[in-house]
Parts: sequence; C-alpha cells; structure tokens
Amino acid sequence: MVLALTQNTSRQREILEIVFGNGWDYMRGVLTGGKLGEPQIPTPEVLRNILVELGPVYVKLGQLLSTRPDLLPSRYIKSLTALQAKVPTVSWSQIEGTIRQELHRPIEEIFAKIETQPVAAGSIAQIHRATLKDGREVAMKVQRPGIDLIVAQDIDLIKAVAELISVTDFGKDYDVVTLADEFTKALQAELDFNKEASYTEQLRENLAKSNWVNSQELIIPEIYRDLTTKKLLVLEWLDGKPILDAEIVSVSKGSDGEKKRRQEIATLLFRAFFQQMFIDGFFHADPHPGNIFYLASDRIALIDCGMIGRLDPRTQKILVEMLLAIVDIDAKRCSQLTLELSETTQPTDLISLERDYEKMLRRYYNLSLAKINFSEVFYEILSITRKNKIKMPGNMGLYAKSLANLEGVARGFYPEINLLDEFKPLMTDLFRRQLLGDEPLQTVLRTALDLKALSVQSPRQIEVLLDRLSSETLQWNLQIRELPSLRRSMDDSANRLSFSIVVGSLIMGASLLATGAPNPQISILSEILLAIATFLGLWLIVSILRSGRLR
Repeated sequence: MVLALTQNTSRQREILEIVFGNGWDYMRGVLTGGKLGEPQIPTPEVLRNILVELGPVYVKLGQLLSTRPDLLPSRYIKSLTALQAKVPTVSWSQIEGTIRQELHRPIEEIFAKIETQPVAAGSIAQIHRATLKDGREVAMKVQRPGIDLIVAQDIDLIKAVAELISVTDFGKDYDVVTLADEFTKALQAELDFNKEASYTEQLRENLAKSNWVNSQELIIPEIYRDLTTKKLLVLEWLDGKPILDAEIVSVSKGSDGEKKRRQEIATLLFRAFFQQMFIDGFFHADPHPGNIFYLASDRIALIDCGMIGRLDPRTQKILVEMLLAIVDIDAKRCSQLTLELSETTQPTDLISLERDYEKMLRRYYNLSLAKINFSEVFYEILSITRKNKIKMPGNMGLYAKSLANLEGVARGFYPEINLLDEFKPLMTDLFRRQLLGDEPLQTVLRTALDLKALSVQSPRQIEVLLDRLSSETLQWNLQIRELPSLRRSMDDSANRLSFSIVVGSLIMGASLLATGAPNPQISILSEILLAIATFLGLWLIVSILRSGRLR
C-alpha cells in the first residue's frame, strides 16, 4: 500500500503541491520520505484549506472527521463542520446520461418534467427537481460521473499515509490504520444510494410508530424504490426552507404566538432525536441546519439521511446515567461510566481521570441547568478521554456531534430551550423501557425463568462450596494489579541487603585475620578477602546508582 505514495502520478504531484503550498511541514516530510516524528496536526484553518483544495473526496473525509470529537479538539470540529466542497455543477448532458444508464428505460416514460439546473450540488452528487408522469414532485439525487474512480484512487493514498503514520506513537495510540479503514468504508458507503434509501426508510418507519412524536408534524421524505439505484436516489420533494432561514407561521398572532410555536417545534425536534438515540438506537447523525427543513405546511422535515449512528441498549443506558451524573456534578460516577463505555484494555489512572472530571464539573457548580450547554459538556468528556488515552467507541463521536448540532440548531431557533427540561418528561417512559423493554410480559416471563433457574442451581452450588471448604480443596485465584512489580522490588531490596551483609562480613573477617596473626600466609588471605569485599562493595554501589533509586 505504501507504494501508492511512491508512484509518480499526477494526483500525487497535485497533493504535494497543495501540501507544500499550505506549509504543512509534517506531511511534507511524510510525502518526501523524510524522517517520521510525532505528527503535527496543522491549524484548523490550514487543514480546512488543504482539504478544500484537495477536492471532493478529501472534503468528504473532513466532514467525516468532524463527526469524531473523540479524536479532534473542538476548534477543529467547528472548522470542519461547515466544510463544503468548491465543486462546479455537472452539465445536464452528463447527468442525463447517468440517469438513463441507471433506469435502463427512456426517462420520457417516467418523468413529465425535469429541471436541468440543479437545486444543490455537493462533493458526491447533485440534486435536480422533477415531476413524475402522475404529477408527484420528486427530488433526484444523481451521483457525479466518475466520482467512484476518484474515490478509489484517493482511498489508496489515504491508506498509504495511515500506514506510514502507524509506526509512530501517535499512530499506535489512535490506531490510525483502523481509523483510515473506517473512513474509507464510510466514503464507499456514500457512493451506494441504496444504503441511504434503506437508512431513510428505517428512520421513517421508526418515526411512524413513535409514542413521543407525532409523525404528521415531523416527517421524513418517502423513497421511490422502483426508481432508486446505486447512483440514483429518487425521493419525495418537500417544499420548504432550512429551519433557521424560515419565517414561522403560527395560529396565534403576534410575537407571543410565534414564540410559542418556536418552543413547540424545538420540543418536537428534541423528542424525535431522543427517541432515535435512546429508544431506537438508530439516529440521524447529521442534524445541521441545512438538513432540518421548515415546510410551507407548518411541519418539520429531516432530510439527507445518508449518515446514521447506532447505539446498543447497554450504551443507551450508560449515556442516560452519564447525563444524570453530569446534572449531579458527580465526578466519580462520570469516571466509572467512562471506563464502562471505553474500549481501552490498558490500565487507566482512575485518580487522574476523576481529578480531570472534578476540574471540568467544578465550572458548573451553582449554575442553573438552563445555562449548561450539554453538547459542550460531552465534547469536554471526549477531550478528557483523549488526555487520559482512553479509547472510546466511534459511535460516541457521532453521538456527541449529533447532540451538538441538535442543541445548536435548537438554541439558534429558540434561545430559551433547555435540553434537560425537554428530557425530564420522557425519563419515566425511558426507564420503564430500559427495565421492562418493549414487551413487558416477555421481560417478566424471562425474569421468572431466570429466577427459577437460580433457585434450582443455588442449593447445589452452595453444597459444592461447603464441601470444598470442609475438605480444604478450595483455591482462590486472585490477581492484584502491580503486585508482580512490587514483588520484584522487594526481591531486589532483599538481595542487596544480603549482599551488603556478606560484604560487611568479609571486611570484618579480613580485619580480624590481619590483626590476629603476623603469619604472611594469613596476611595474604586477609588482603584477598579485603580485595574481594572492596570489589563486591563497589559493584553494589554502582548497581544502586544505575538503578536510579539511590534516594
């Protein structure tokens, strides 16, 4: 894979020119075969410029990086969040060719009208508005011609750079090869619009059966499966504007009526995403203002469902407890929950972790809940995990990023919103679901069976335990962390003490022989003993000095 960096291709020359032009010295050394040291990440502005100049694939990589606040500081996340590729629109003739190739039949039989000017253009695709023969308005998301080849070429380069960085301590700590694989798989997944269609349908289905949200007020566009392919996504056209740009219509006239409607919409958004995160475990992972529309029909729509996150029931439970621990300013509980979430197998300094949480949470003492920005708190939690070299699951980055986007949109739309106030009314139902599940009867029956099995097995297990105690065959297998190093230290100390006693005895014996008899042979023996004692004594002093434990 490293050969991808050494091949003299026009693409690599272009990358070199862009990197050199922006003055990123570390990557200059990597790409020119220089000595590898600790990676120096460019400033947020330089990184943003490099990604934009490198083109659509690297812009998409930057957008994916913006979903990993567990890896990058918050200033980088903010810089990359609104990253957009400066790409020209593709001509209609090329787009038309892709549509005809994907549908395998004349588009005149399907569409009554197609607007040849795109309504939006991105790094992977561009959007055209069209009308079906039956009069339904649709949006067509058409993949840019040749983008799959560009992605494949750049993916090789990304993996090659990751392999080079992997030999450094930075690369080992963050497992950059695995990260590169995750990012490249995400890039490849975005090239298959069938997956985005499946994600959209799943979110739409979950919302339809929600007890927390009225699916008539918050909608997700319908997918036209018979017209959707790997490179073409056809979905329901929704007439509206990004939520922060829209004028809100309210039944009640005046500013109070608009304020009340804004509060209702903000509550609706929070409920929808809380359900996705804490009930479904399947959530829209990119709720920035451009993906939340206020429709002309006074409804809210979520669009662009290509990026989703997943949370398993165990993680959902821990995250709810983490939210409560933050409210209680409980640093010890936050530390415990962090370790429960982490994928770190190496020993962690729990005292240092608790100290960092105490320092972070201390800023929220005597602060009203309305003033706490919970998304920033979760960003700080991820910063603490980075500092303590605790590896968190990748979905934590998506979760924190989604929560930050959601809270940012909600505060921009209705500044008086309070995340905890929106969460409190749902907690009873949430805890009931976590305890009993969606099917309480099945949960009760399963618990009854577990209790029955425990009641049957317990007497036998107690009998075996008592039998082993009485026969003295019971063995305890205990492992105490740091005990081997403590034992080695004690062995070293005992050996040195014994050695010192031997040296002292030799010196005393030599002295007694030298003073006890004038016999030349005895004098020679005493001198030999003294020389041996001197040599051993010097050797002992040198070994103590070399160990660095003189004090």
